[in-house]
Amino acid sequence: MQLQRGEQIVKIYHHHPFPFIIQIVKALGASLPLFFLLYLFSPAMKYEWIVITILGIMAIYTVIIIYLALIYWLDKLVITNKRIIHIDWKLLSQRDEGEALLTDIQDISSKEKGILSSLYLFDYGQIRLETAASKATVIFTEAPDPEGIKEFLTTHIDGCRPDAACGTVPAPETS
Repeated sequence: MQLQRGEQIVKIYHHHPFPFIIQIVKALGASLPLFFLLYLFSPAMKYEWIVITILGIMAIYTVIIIYLALIYWLDKLVITNKRIIHIDWKLLSQRDEGEALLTDIQDISSKEKGILSSLYLFDYGQIRLETAASKATVIFTEAPDPEGIKEFLTTHIDGCRPDAACGTVPAPETS
């Protein structure tokens, strides 16, 4: 991600942690059949091979969890004083970047699921930014507090109108 001349990062949003925790639980749950098979075959195996197999299974799932954590941490929605950038990592070697100029954004919508979204643990959803340009729509899934992000974006975009001082940080007072 390259910032343009005079562009400053205002805020960065990462995915909500709850869906990430669900992915980790699924990965750990996928290892249970392997441990069950090891338990069934353990009477026929030497102790050293049992230990090596356990360590191998744990190593594989540790790598999977590290991979999921990297993808979780690298995905983000970056809000600057000129545009909004969505960095979406599909794989560690493949990422998609979508951006929308603040002046081009026509519609901001948020979507949350269920009644439990009022609780922090389940307060995540989707932010969708529609632009006036023919570029692709920016969609940020598993966003924490989608309504809060929508409100922040609305006030930030309103503050970035041509007559406003967008993204400027007030100078510290000196006495």
